[in-house]
Amino acid sequence: MRFTIVTETYPPEVNGVALTVQGLETGLRSRGHEVSVVRPRQDNDAAGAEALLVRGASLPRYPGLKFGLPATRKLLRHWSQSPPDAVYVATEGPLGWSALRAARKLGIPVATGFHTRFDEYMRDYGAAFLQQTALRWMRRFHNGADATLVPTRELAEFLEQSGFHRVMRLARAVDTTQFSPRKRDSTLRTAWGMSDDGLVAIYVGRIAAEKNLELAVRSFREIQARHPTARFVWVGDGPMREKLARENPDFVFCGVQRGEALARHFASGDLFLFPSHSETFGNVTLEAMASGVPTVAFNYGAAKEHLHDAVHGAAVENDEDFIHAAVNLAGAPALRRSMGLAASDAMQSLRPEQVAADFDDLLMELVQRRSHASAAAA
Repeated sequence: MRFTIVTETYPPEVNGVALTVQGLETGLRSRGHEVSVVRPRQDNDAAGAEALLVRGASLPRYPGLKFGLPATRKLLRHWSQSPPDAVYVATEGPLGWSALRAARKLGIPVATGFHTRFDEYMRDYGAAFLQQTALRWMRRFHNGADATLVPTRELAEFLEQSGFHRVMRLARAVDTTQFSPRKRDSTLRTAWGMSDDGLVAIYVGRIAAEKNLELAVRSFREIQARHPTARFVWVGDGPMREKLARENPDFVFCGVQRGEALARHFASGDLFLFPSHSETFGNVTLEAMASGVPTVAFNYGAAKEHLHDAVHGAAVENDEDFIHAAVNLAGAPALRRSMGLAASDAMQSLRPEQVAADFDDLLMELVQRRSHASAAAA
């Protein structure tokens, strides 16, 4: 089969959507399908023949990231000459809307992915009054597709209750050959100023307002009051990094890490603090767990789906519980070790190969459904 994935973010950009999309692409290819990707041009782009590049523009507040500009006519021409069997649209930006219009006009089955809670972002950026407007905008977009794919049962229920149609769950996985406790690196910890038996709290992700990072800072300061030699290591980049570094000169900022370097950073931490309220899923939760690092996160998304409270870390309901759990785990090294091992063991069953097979099945179902509908109308 010939499938097309449309996305406004793609590696080497580092974010959950880009990496998830690349994983889906790789998974389909491994199953013998032809896969093309439609995305914005990037700086120094070296895309192969399997990519259709469109014009993009910089995303405000996110240096290095772009969104695709409208390209309906270009997609209509391209897909009229070489139509895919099905299209997956991963993002709701102008390029995503163009792909949805073009696919529907040409009668190509199309699925969308619900990857980002833009309605929650409105609150995080001081525009809570726009939350319902953002939700209506997303509902209109996704209801124009044959299916909307979501990563958790919780999100599927929320969207169905909010008027989204044809919501289907596509679970996530984690590469346990990459993320593993075996990647722990004493040399890296020494560079952070920490011995093997010291305490390193770690955050991995976008350093931006929507991640609720002030809660992570508050939690660490409570930890540090009891464990003065503790370190807080930050992996990633974003618009809040400069301010955080200026206000917290004792924090260790490592920048964006990829591949094996990312795996070593994860596994070299002792406690993963993930304070975000606005994740659609939160891939980093699975990566921390696979790396054998007990995690403190809010009880939704990946944590609700996979993190068992008091077994793999703490899945909490409010800010005070987050701080309390972080402080308690910081003072219990034996418990942290046992939780880390349990978390790593739990991730072994989340295989990327199964996600690829499920994604394949979902797209094939859309193809067959459209074929049967066309035959019935003939």
